[in-house]
Amino acid sequence: MRGIPIPGLALLLFLAAPVGPALPGELIPSDVLDGMRGADVVILGEVHDNPRHHLVQAEAIAALEPSAVVWEMLTEVSAARLSRAALDDPEELARILQWAELGWPPLAMYLPVFQAAEAPVYGALVPRTAARAAMETGAAAALGADAARFGLGIPLPADEQKAREADQQAAHCNAMPPEMLPKLVAVQRLRDAVLARAVLRAHEETGGPIAVITGNGHARSDRGIPVFLFRVEPGLRVFTLGQSEEGAIDGSFDAVIDSPAVPREDPCAAFDKS
Repeated sequence: MRGIPIPGLALLLFLAAPVGPALPGELIPSDVLDGMRGADVVILGEVHDNPRHHLVQAEAIAALEPSAVVWEMLTEVSAARLSRAALDDPEELARILQWAELGWPPLAMYLPVFQAAEAPVYGALVPRTAARAAMETGAAAALGADAARFGLGIPLPADEQKAREADQQAAHCNAMPPEMLPKLVAVQRLRDAVLARAVLRAHEETGGPIAVITGNGHARSDRGIPVFLFRVEPGLRVFTLGQSEEGAIDGSFDAVIDSPAVPREDPCAAFDKS
């Protein structure tokens, strides 16, 4: 497949820097690839702004040749408009996807993943209006007719709800009012369910295997997309890959690949009143 230039000095410098013994094309151990090849759905987690994580995803997709790729970062509308020709023009790709408006890291990081397979693309991004609805009326009401199918009307066990709220508080620099935490958990459950729904649709329409590009929080098998997949299609073979930084990651996965952490500003510095 013909490659395209990847703009962005930061990404180019990252790729040129030493990042450990593995090189592009050698980032995934053979036993992990074997596990992926036996699955109907391969969920490829990431820390969104780590370029190496996207190289791992691209390597996995190139090896698996999935029948479709589901993206957390894309809306259904933009995914439907995507064409192979757009991949030859990063500016056009960014325009079609409305990438700048979505708030993700630079598109340059994701270009290797887009390039890795010639397969239909499915978008599973929850629109802001739906996320707001989930915060106000709950995940089940926001999802609509599919809520019962995915069990969104069933409250989480109390200990799991408490743990999820604690995770949301930590993720928001311990700055959230307590009454906001159940709402944030509802949004996360909605996003997991929408991703799972897109996976099931892609599997039904293309036959699989399906690859999923998403954050580690949605990929984890104890909480994320797999929970909803197993509820609706318990016979699906699902493989979850988590990607850690310096060994740090939360949740359960079938495999974890570690990478160096990337330099980033402390997102909680603004809340430091000392």
